[in-house]
Amino acid sequence: MLLKDSATFIDEDAIHAALRRTRGCDPVLVRDVLAKARQLEGLDGDEVAMLASIDTPELMSELFATASWIKDEIYGSRLVLFAPLYVSNHCRNECAYCAFRANNMTLRRRALTQDEIAREVRVLLRQGHKRLLLVAGESYPEGQGLDYILRGIETIYATREGRGEIRRVNVNIAPLSVADFKRLKATEIGTYQIFQETYHRPTYARVHTAGIKKDFDWRVNAPGRAMMAGIDDVGIGVLFGLYDWKFEVLAMLQHIRHLEERFGVGPHTISVPRLEPASGSELAAHPPHAVSDDDFCKIVAILRLAVPYTGLIMSTRENPQTRRRTFAMGVSQISAGSRTNPGGYAELGPGDADEAQFQLGDHRSLDEVVRDCAELGYIPSFCTSCYRTGRTGQDFMDLAKPGAIKYHCGPNAIASLQEYLLDYASEETRRVGRRLIEQKLAEMDETCRDTTRTLLNLLNGNQRDVYV
Repeated sequence: MLLKDSATFIDEDAIHAALRRTRGCDPVLVRDVLAKARQLEGLDGDEVAMLASIDTPELMSELFATASWIKDEIYGSRLVLFAPLYVSNHCRNECAYCAFRANNMTLRRRALTQDEIAREVRVLLRQGHKRLLLVAGESYPEGQGLDYILRGIETIYATREGRGEIRRVNVNIAPLSVADFKRLKATEIGTYQIFQETYHRPTYARVHTAGIKKDFDWRVNAPGRAMMAGIDDVGIGVLFGLYDWKFEVLAMLQHIRHLEERFGVGPHTISVPRLEPASGSELAAHPPHAVSDDDFCKIVAILRLAVPYTGLIMSTRENPQTRRRTFAMGVSQISAGSRTNPGGYAELGPGDADEAQFQLGDHRSLDEVVRDCAELGYIPSFCTSCYRTGRTGQDFMDLAKPGAIKYHCGPNAIASLQEYLLDYASEETRRVGRRLIEQKLAEMDETCRDTTRTLLNLLNGNQRDVYV
């Protein structure tokens, strides 16, 4: 059972033993692991621990080069874009690092009405977004419970602005029972996302002091309950900075292998947020295990080698320079133009920080991020076709592992970019984007190029939402 059992699949003793065994590892053994990673079959705990021990510039360079090769081999140059939509900052938990914590008296509390949610969505649609991540603190307006979230998802899907529509809603909300996860699945969400924050039980207990989130096992088993309820795609993550990042990466790998053994497929995505300053949180301002920029890039690269077919998400917590560094090392999804307070898109103003969950590092607009990615040679993608054609969970992996997914992802990414350029982009971004599309067409094999040109012709003929 995954409902009440202790999460024995997180074995702290085994993690610490692996880290001790691989400390100061022989460079020859490290290079053997890097060579194995190029077989695209993932790595075990000892191999990941070995990579975490790398401390020379030469080996770091080889690690990053391997991650870059794997990213290009599986994902090509695509970067999927989305925006978080915070609908509420009410919370019943006491989490020492979060501005939403129950006892933070400096925070203005707010839960958006359905009309306000629709207003936020219309602003995002005018920017060109097609994919949203609904986020809420872990309590909802009195008397509404989960129904508040379910109505919010319905509102998002029903909202239109000109030709714009949200084509996929992913969700980051409190853990649910299997029965409630089934209700969530019925709304046709994409990915259910939940972060364990830290897999280190003593640290978890220190930073979660009140509310249902105190229960480590209830939270760590949430992805399993979601999968039991039929949600194919789940997303997990760690809040780096609470405990030793090497321990966290190995523990997260144990969690991933547990899901693979239990359900035949692991998480669809992994998020890698670092602690950032948050209103009313001394801990967030001074992380007990701060992660340097170099180690942060190392984390991204190691995860790309360890779980090559799992998407890696980079949020706007990080500044533009750090985000750019991680693109080549394995990141496949990024947020853009984000706000982390309810009403933040429609009501921009000096008071926003008083309702935000944490401090942002990248304040650029979606248009600026799209242009920057295109100038770097990456395809900014708004594609949602996999969710809508059933290419999720095991079905996605069955296409991804032999490399067949590229015949869908490449054409669809370029088509979604072209739709953005036609309907939303500034003139400068349109110019950069069109140049990138021609470059990518020239690099494609004949089959992909013909498929892509067919989609582009449909878009230029005034059709929208085209994909294969």
